[in-house]
Amino acid sequence: MTDIRSSVACNLDSHILRAALPLFADEKVGAIEWSFDALVNPRSMPDWFAELLRTYSGAGRLLGHGVFYSLFSGRWTGAQQQWLDQLKSLSRTYRFDHVTEHFGFMTGADFHKGAPMSISFTESTLAIGRDRLLRLQDACHCPVGLENLAFAYTVDEVDRHGAFLNQLIEPVNGFIILDLHNLYCQSRNFGVDPDGLLSLYPLYRVREIHLSGGSWAPSAVEPGRTIRRDTHDDAVPADVFRLLKQAIDLCPNLQYVVLEQLGAGLQTDGQQSQFQQDFLWMDHIVQAANQIRNPLINHSFLPRRFHVPDPSPLEDPLLYAQQLELSDILETSVSYAQAQQRLAGSGLARSDWAVETWQPAMLETALAIAQTWKNGFD
Repeated sequence: MTDIRSSVACNLDSHILRAALPLFADEKVGAIEWSFDALVNPRSMPDWFAELLRTYSGAGRLLGHGVFYSLFSGRWTGAQQQWLDQLKSLSRTYRFDHVTEHFGFMTGADFHKGAPMSISFTESTLAIGRDRLLRLQDACHCPVGLENLAFAYTVDEVDRHGAFLNQLIEPVNGFIILDLHNLYCQSRNFGVDPDGLLSLYPLYRVREIHLSGGSWAPSAVEPGRTIRRDTHDDAVPADVFRLLKQAIDLCPNLQYVVLEQLGAGLQTDGQQSQFQQDFLWMDHIVQAANQIRNPLINHSFLPRRFHVPDPSPLEDPLLYAQQLELSDILETSVSYAQAQQRLAGSGLARSDWAVETWQPAMLETALAIAQTWKNGFD
């Protein structure tokens, strides 16, 4: 049975690399996860970073993590095809042990430069998500997986998320990245017991776990309420480490535990030192689990045969129109009240999106997320 590997999310960012350097020097980093689509021009990659990728690739310990594929876009876009073409090219250069993407669709007019947001759980979105996963697997020819989302509009979404993920990945024999801070966000934002949330996921399909930190945002529309945000800019909370201790024993096919943090939260010596301490505590938990793991053979998460996707990607014009409308509302509304009014008069009203049930503080949070991401590209 393969030991679980303590890993870091390592991108071309000087603050991340400076924080992780002592861990690399002490040979503590068992694998690296690379957000390959965050690199604007792969040809501009420094030789030393390419060598780092080649080293872990050659050892079978390089993980690819996507952000901008936009799995559920109702219309197939040229940007999505370019994304797949880039992945196919990179997969010829580097050996990814697996490739993953985020759940959701990206806001914005081209669905490729916005924020990852939740979707309605319908037969249409299920079919589109499966179609996109087949194309993803066809591009990289390795196991593929999806990460659970931190954001939700309602507790009903939280309750259904794990089962919907399981349905999505079944045709490609895919796996789940169980992001424990995302789970923590949902637990705190909706008053749900985190242990109960864990039980809603198909834990035998978990091949990777993410750990990260985040921040709290006070709600103006629900005074006294604070929303936990998955901003990746602070240390890992103690409750998330507790969740790791619990989850690691419940995931028989787990192979990687990855520590994530954005470079913006690693600018000072103190922040970098805390990152190193978080990694060492994570590694302590991982190594303790490795000592007592049941000696079973890990599931490969490869299909019996790779399927060639249909030449014509699935599309849903109504879903596409709704996504465009929602993106515009989230990115341009100047207040919660205006967003609520616009939603009530939109094509999303009285639809599968169930916008009438969205919690005010979560709609307020969606506005903040979408506009933060949009401003980052403007």
